[in-house]
Amino acid sequence: MLMYKGKKNQVTGNRLLISITVIGSAGPIRFVVNEEEVVGNVMDTALRAYAREGRLPVLGSNISDFVLYCPIAGTEALNPLEAIGSFGVRNFMLCKKPQVVEEVGNAKPVTVGITRKNSGSWKSWFNKSLNMKVSSH
Repeated sequence: MLMYKGKKNQVTGNRLLISITVIGSAGPIRFVVNEEEVVGNVMDTALRAYAREGRLPVLGSNISDFVLYCPIAGTEALNPLEAIGSFGVRNFMLCKKPQVVEEVGNAKPVTVGITRKNSGSWKSWFNKSLNMKVSSH
């Protein structure tokens, strides 16, 4: 009896284990992606994994409400159309975009972002995380 062996799904390019830290969450989300995968798809996968794991705070699934940062590369948000492997790093940070809520009358618009109930703010936490040295094995 001759057995037919079908082709497996072949992935072109290298695969990377990436770690995405969500501000305000307990720990990073880790998953494997193709290095040619675009940043927008990686953000979508991270938000789905975050929701599937039932993490808090609840974020939602609209990727246009979030930005992905590479703490080593600087404070500029990554372009959602670039390949994730083009940055040469595997650790990223997912942050919610600040929302502008306009007041009625002559008051200035107020920016609403992620807040923390304990001491410190997300900005100070972000700056501290940029200064941390991460050793690789």
